[in-house]
Amino acid sequence: MTKTPRRRKGGAPSDLRAWLGLLIVLGPVLLVSMDGSILFLAMPRVSQALAPSADQALWILDVYGFAVGSLLIAFGNLGDRYGRLRLLLVGATVFGLGSVGAALAPTPELLIAARALMGAAGATLLPSALAVLSELFPEPRRRARAIGIFAAAFAAGFAIGPVVGGVLLERFWWGSVFLVNLPVIALFLVFAPILLGEVRATRPGRVDVLSVATSAAGLLLAIYGLKHLAAEGTSPASLAALVLGLALVAWFAARQRTLDDPLIDFSLFRDRVFTIAIITGLLPLAAWSAIAYLAGMYLQSVLGLDVLRAALLALPGAAVLTLTSIVTPAVVDRVGKRAVLVTAHVAIAVGLLLLLATTVGGGTVWYVLSAAIAGIGYGISFSVVADTAVGAVPPERAGSAGAIAETSNEIGNALGIALLGSLAALVFRLQGPGLAPTLDETLHLPELAGAAALEARTAFVGGLHLVAVVASALHVVLGAAALRWLPRPRPRDLREVPDGVLGSTAEGEVDDHGAGV
Repeated sequence: MTKTPRRRKGGAPSDLRAWLGLLIVLGPVLLVSMDGSILFLAMPRVSQALAPSADQALWILDVYGFAVGSLLIAFGNLGDRYGRLRLLLVGATVFGLGSVGAALAPTPELLIAARALMGAAGATLLPSALAVLSELFPEPRRRARAIGIFAAAFAAGFAIGPVVGGVLLERFWWGSVFLVNLPVIALFLVFAPILLGEVRATRPGRVDVLSVATSAAGLLLAIYGLKHLAAEGTSPASLAALVLGLALVAWFAARQRTLDDPLIDFSLFRDRVFTIAIITGLLPLAAWSAIAYLAGMYLQSVLGLDVLRAALLALPGAAVLTLTSIVTPAVVDRVGKRAVLVTAHVAIAVGLLLLLATTVGGGTVWYVLSAAIAGIGYGISFSVVADTAVGAVPPERAGSAGAIAETSNEIGNALGIALLGSLAALVFRLQGPGLAPTLDETLHLPELAGAAALEARTAFVGGLHLVAVVASALHVVLGAAALRWLPRPRPRDLREVPDGVLGSTAEGEVDDHGAGV
């Protein structure tokens, strides 16, 4: 649980130092979100170079998100105890080392391990960066603006990750998508000690190591079982992993109710508004990550586009997503969160359904339209989820609510590839030619018959369509729930800007200007 930070002696930092400090903090934040998506267009190249199996390919993509999501709250508590700046510096260093390891990995197993290390390091950066912002911007209005910029950078990182990856792959080998992190990390390590002050909580909570271990192990085992069931069919090992993983997750949830400082305060989910906000943090990112990955494969392996053209086709959607995340707080001031969240789910559902027009023979126009329309919804959800979650709970529980909201983003990113990606893999296994477990492996088989290649491409497109329909249906259901359960906006004669890291007003209500990730 996030505690109230204690500011550095010497009063508020100067304007120049504060804004330079924000600029230097945004570098690692951008990298953490960007690395959650930068491999989407790079996976065909990675598959050609390292020949991962179907489940290894999915692990390469989503072990990063699982590591970030499962450790985010735990590292937030460690930062409270030992210092946010110190944790930022350690995390940035490990993130850089993991990036080098990933770039030079000679096998799928080592690439997965390096990605997991990067994810663990990334989990140190997000909560600590937010806490450091409160030291840089003690004045509430300036802090609200800074957090809005922080949220926009986080959303932009997810959006531009595939584009950056595609541009790099046009000129360099696949490992370059990781080495691009190093200049940003180097600049941060040089200037952070100069521009940023240390922040600690006055009463840091205890970190329950057993909870950290069981949550991470439970998630990984459950997803491992699901992946193997989808890609290879039923087996005793995959069923045992799934059952054991679900049991560990259930035990973790039960244990949190007995702790004074739980990693996740599950009692908050009794509030319907809070629950809708957290699911809204998870589901749109799950849909976005799965579709971005599958669309990257579709553009390159089905339609045969080069990686640069695929990256350029992703630009409109990335631009819409980023712009929407920036303007959403101002729109919320006019129409309220209920209206914008319902709009988000409708836009995503409609955008996803447009992918049904894609075929083996073409569909780039439909892909661009889909990404642009759904990008409106993604941008809204990225911008207002944390603020909505915090506004649903009492002020003294705002820190815990904000931490859960951040975690839902990262877990959603990983679950989208794990669950929806596994659904696509299942369709390919059932409808494909049965010569290899993935599309790329099938297409690179020697002396592959034209009919078999067409069958493989058709099966992949069928998996993409099913994922789009399932994700769209889930957003329709969540949009209906938001329409029914979120409160209608109330007129306010006086608006106050939030006074906490995520914000609460003098009356104990979260102001609509707050922003989160």
